[in-house]
Amino acid sequence: MRQFDFSPFYRSTVGFDRLFSMLDTLGQPDAGQSYPPYNIERTGEDAYRITMAVAGFDESEIAIETNQNVLSVKAEKAADDKAEEREFLYRGIAARSFERRFQLADHVQVTGAALKNGLLHVELKREIPEALKPRKIAIAAAAAKPAKQLEAKAA
Repeated sequence: MRQFDFSPFYRSTVGFDRLFSMLDTLGQPDAGQSYPPYNIERTGEDAYRITMAVAGFDESEIAIETNQNVLSVKAEKAADDKAEEREFLYRGIAARSFERRFQLADHVQVTGAALKNGLLHVELKREIPEALKPRKIAIAAAAAKPAKQLEAKAA
């Protein structure tokens, strides 16, 4: 894949830093990050849901936070005293710590989260402020004025 250098744009533009930073990150691989698996779905006109498979974690081991249009989901498995006593013949359930970040669009807010049957559901809603919504301007009909007669002809 081609790698583009956006550094000339940084010094010749003002206010577009975030845009070029996002373009820079598009070209970089995600470092093979595939854990935990997740779905992103639209549940309504302005509602979305991120569902993550977090089997083996409970509510106290998962932290969800948002900061400047970035949603971070972190999980750290608490130390288990019985883990030393168990001997696994096959370990297919990953219980490793993770941090997954999602870039949120402007005006998208997290409205809630729930953990059910090993799936973490994060509810999102896009709420555009009234000042930024398009508004319709009514057109008033102008009152018809009588026409002026500039020259009068005698009949």
